[in-house]
Amino acid sequence: MLRFIVRRLLGAIPTLLIIIAMAFFLMRVAPGGPFDQERNLPPEIEKNILAAYDLDKPLLQQFLEVNPLVCRAFLSGDHAGMAAEAAKAGLSYDGTKYVTGEKRHVRCLGGYLGKLMGGDFGPSYKMKDFTVAELIADGAPVSALLGVSAILLALTIGMTLGTIAALRQNKFSDYSIMSVAMIGITVPSFVMAPILTLILGVNLGWLPVGGWNNGAIENMILPIVSLSLAQIAVISRLTRGSMIEVLRSNYVRTARAKGLPERLVITRHALRAAILPLVSYLGPATAGIVTGSLVIEQIFNLPGIGKYFINGALQRDYTLVMGVVVLYAALVIFLNLVADVLYGLLDPKIRYD
Repeated sequence: MLRFIVRRLLGAIPTLLIIIAMAFFLMRVAPGGPFDQERNLPPEIEKNILAAYDLDKPLLQQFLEVNPLVCRAFLSGDHAGMAAEAAKAGLSYDGTKYVTGEKRHVRCLGGYLGKLMGGDFGPSYKMKDFTVAELIADGAPVSALLGVSAILLALTIGMTLGTIAALRQNKFSDYSIMSVAMIGITVPSFVMAPILTLILGVNLGWLPVGGWNNGAIENMILPIVSLSLAQIAVISRLTRGSMIEVLRSNYVRTARAKGLPERLVITRHALRAAILPLVSYLGPATAGIVTGSLVIEQIFNLPGIGKYFINGALQRDYTLVMGVVVLYAALVIFLNLVADVLYGLLDPKIRYD
């Protein structure tokens, strides 16, 4: 198992790098920039702004820039012996890092990827008083609460409805649940959210139509329900199909022949095997919750990461958008790994060689 986890983590690194590279270059080739304004800036000021954020460099150097001199200095540890060579390159060593005459930090691996490998997401281009890490840390608790609540609600209701449909196969309750589930699959969350807001919030006045209100339960009901409905539909269909197959298996027939109560047959024997497809689906389900939360947070005006992502994309705040993309990509990859490990723990027949 440990070898499998290590192998998957090592395999995830190229995947994450490809995602980062694609997002970086797609953001840069899109029309517009973070400092485009209706009234053009004087050339000198525009040049200084671009230089401050390394946007004056070629695109490849903006992504990754290798400084051989700094790399050799840190690998050898002989900073004093390389002082003359560094001075010729316009660099000096201040005891911890190499800097230019303008006191700009020069790294062994520079550019966006080099800084990211050092744990630096960079500053926000539009919210100049904050770094990207600070903005993500500010919105992460809201997004985490929304996402975790939505996936737990989807698992609870989806498994319950799927089990009921399987136990009452080809009956009215089965057809009713599957019909509603099909509607839930076909209607996206960004369509369902305004409908629920109109009915429950505007017309009936039962729930607030937006806002955070320090995480009050009544403010979170509509966003969580809107985000989880599609996943409830998928999980209920997966549970139904898996449960029907398990209920027809030999060991379930044996358990019933021994006289075990139906409740124990379902909970102790059938359900454990039936949830295996759901464990595999946790990765895609999480991806759906994550991507859907970006829009849901904007619809309900929640101060989560989604708000920063949408605003950053509209304003061409490159570093902020990249920070959210990197965070969500790493999260989805990690949760897919967790799903694979759980699958192996639940099914003894699975062996990771």
